[in-house]
Amino acid sequence: MLEAQLQTQQRSSQNGQETSLWSSGFRMKLEAVTPFLGKYRPFVGRCCQTCTPKSWESLFHRSIMDLGFCSVILVKEENTRFRGWLVRRFCCFLWSLEQHIPPCQDAPQKIMESTGVQNVISGRAPGGAGEGQVPSLVKKDVQRILGHIQAPPRPFLLRLFSWAMLRFLNCLFLNVQLHKGQMKMVHKAAQAGSPLVLLSTHKSLLDGILLPFVLLSQGLGVLRVAWDPRACSPILRALLKKLGGLFLPSEANLSLDSSEGVLARAVVQAALEQLLLSGQPLLIFLEEPPGTQGSRLSALGQTWLGLVVQAVQVGIVPDAMLVPVAVTYDRVPDAPRDTYHALPPLGLWTGALAVLRSLRGWGCSHRVCIRVHLAQPFSLQEYTINARSCWGSRQTLEQLLQPIVLGQCTLVPDTEKEQEWTPVTGPLLALKEEDQLLVRMLSLHVLNACVASSAVMSTAIMATLLLFKHRKGVLLSQLLGEFSWLTEETLLRGFDVGFSGQLRCLVQHTLSLLRAHVALMRVHQGDLLVVPRPGPGLMHLARLSAGLLPAFLSEAVGACAVRGLLAGRVPPEGPCELQGIELLSQKELYRQILLLLHLLPQDLLLLQIWSGLASGQAPAQRLALLRPHGCLSPQPCQSSYCYCQEVLDRLIQCGLLVAEETPGSRPACDTGRQHLSAKLLWKPSGDFTDSDSDDFEEAEGRYFRLSQQSRCPDFFLFLCRLLSPPLKAFAQAATFLHEGQLPDTESGYVEQLFQFLQATAQEEGFFECADLNLAISAIWTFRDLGVLRQTPSPAGPVLHLSSTFASRDNQEKLEQFIRQFICS
Repeated sequence: MLEAQLQTQQRSSQNGQETSLWSSGFRMKLEAVTPFLGKYRPFVGRCCQTCTPKSWESLFHRSIMDLGFCSVILVKEENTRFRGWLVRRFCCFLWSLEQHIPPCQDAPQKIMESTGVQNVISGRAPGGAGEGQVPSLVKKDVQRILGHIQAPPRPFLLRLFSWAMLRFLNCLFLNVQLHKGQMKMVHKAAQAGSPLVLLSTHKSLLDGILLPFVLLSQGLGVLRVAWDPRACSPILRALLKKLGGLFLPSEANLSLDSSEGVLARAVVQAALEQLLLSGQPLLIFLEEPPGTQGSRLSALGQTWLGLVVQAVQVGIVPDAMLVPVAVTYDRVPDAPRDTYHALPPLGLWTGALAVLRSLRGWGCSHRVCIRVHLAQPFSLQEYTINARSCWGSRQTLEQLLQPIVLGQCTLVPDTEKEQEWTPVTGPLLALKEEDQLLVRMLSLHVLNACVASSAVMSTAIMATLLLFKHRKGVLLSQLLGEFSWLTEETLLRGFDVGFSGQLRCLVQHTLSLLRAHVALMRVHQGDLLVVPRPGPGLMHLARLSAGLLPAFLSEAVGACAVRGLLAGRVPPEGPCELQGIELLSQKELYRQILLLLHLLPQDLLLLQIWSGLASGQAPAQRLALLRPHGCLSPQPCQSSYCYCQEVLDRLIQCGLLVAEETPGSRPACDTGRQHLSAKLLWKPSGDFTDSDSDDFEEAEGRYFRLSQQSRCPDFFLFLCRLLSPPLKAFAQAATFLHEGQLPDTESGYVEQLFQFLQATAQEEGFFECADLNLAISAIWTFRDLGVLRQTPSPAGPVLHLSSTFASRDNQEKLEQFIRQFICS
């Protein structure tokens, strides 16, 4: 008993000492006004100049870059028509009453009279009344289905919702920042007369009610939100429909020859057409809800987007303006602690209790910041015309990589990878195969734009530093410099940051948000040692660090490709001087980059943004060179080969690679002796980069070395570690091939692999790899690669090892192929 009491006293004293460190270690008040490195802050969100050049020119003016930010939840007396001390006390309520809510009554009669619904009722379409159904009964079914989809929005509930949201957001968050220039672009697009379709990421369930509040407060009317019916209970669905929500009926996912499915799809299409004709803005989430395992792209989002594309193609509306949207948080308020199981549907009372719990548990020191990003709108009609010319030949991952993994071939095929992990639902199956591909490419294109315009939050920068650069701990004085360095590097790559304030205040605020995963210890001379807590909390830091990966993805892919070239020449434990001696040909670098691009899943690569970074220039000049065309990559408007050139340019410009001129070769700066051959006059993709080599044949004579500058080895290791979680998970999945119990169902084998990743994490300490989504991604990649075969069964898809990889030798070749890109 005495020992237990002594241990309790020691733990309480340690907790009290740690609490005092958190409270007295900084002694500065948080400010959220002054921009951090504000004069170098880039304006993000320009649309793709390759796919939509007219939209790129017409909906942007340089003056909107200087409009600055506003906090949507900051409502004062000046925001109302009234003045006085009583107005200052009730300004939020008066502001909600003054919000303009245009009449947006739905037209059930027009939906009933639409061509598609009338064809079903009259029997001219499969499943109509002509096939044995009474027209009056079909009309009742139409009304029932329409009631499942939508309801007329109630102005009183909308005003009450606006007032409640304003109070709730002010209690829970420090601010909700919105760039006034981005909002001006959206207003300009709305005035053009085409309906607005907002396509958004989905980081939190709060997005679905936050974005309608933001757009209503900015004068864009009632935003109709396409909700996932699986995420809401029936009572909550009824309330959300009265606030402007849309729900896809379950009958719409039935087979194409089902009469109920045909009727439901016709009603959904007619309802969407009437919504677009009325000019009401529509919000579609392109990502799966938080907590969902599997593919990142939402099948439901692609379904709604396919209906919009179909409405434009048949001429119901001449065009639609697509607006990429993203919401970023310092810390996602509803992030589940157990992210490995599907969340139950959110009910009305469950949501109310969650709100009360958030208001009680989140003190002022734990309040977070939100940034709402509205990228430049672009024309759907213009994208459809220009994007079809960019489609090229595609091959499966098995055709591209399996011969190279097994050593049967060394040449990488000059074609793109075909990878589709998102299931195609009923409404999409009704479209032509060409239109299905258009919807899929458009979803990737817009989601890429959403991520590219998202600001990097302070928690992402801090998690990246602690996980990949200072895993064993770092002094606070050094951490301040590292935080400033990584913030500046992020800004110089054309990505904005979502925080402001004095540097020491920012670090204090960020560490307080990561308090559950970071420990502080006092050391000599009054400094503090910041140490990430070992254990599963590292997975949380890994998920946060994914927000910074898009800014450095080009360099990270290039660094891992260089690591793959050096793997067979220099031992991993060898000194950096030996790595700098090795010559790296440009052709070999292209090949390694292509191999890594094919191996990494498409859900990760859509984060990449096309930009250039010139070294040796002033920050303002370097920033002016970023993103010259607003083009995103890799995507349909840019080939993998052009992306290889982009990666190589980035490695040279950031100083990691140095050109080496071999004896007898033409100097790289000698442009007078270049030959113009027929194949160099025009490029099918129309891309021009800074690289002075235009094909693989001329690239044979180019050689590079790793730079020997003092900062380069640490930066090289930092870039390699950014991609270590997925690559290590893939390598451990290859190791598990001879230990796993196959055949097994897909869900069963995912559980086996996940348990193996957790056990390995306990032994080696790399908890960032023990992620269920990484296990699913590895299994699906191996299935595409031909390592695993899938056969249907009543219990679900069954996986078994293919005959090619049944031998231990080929399994070791696969593991060796993956591990060559991993830097220890």
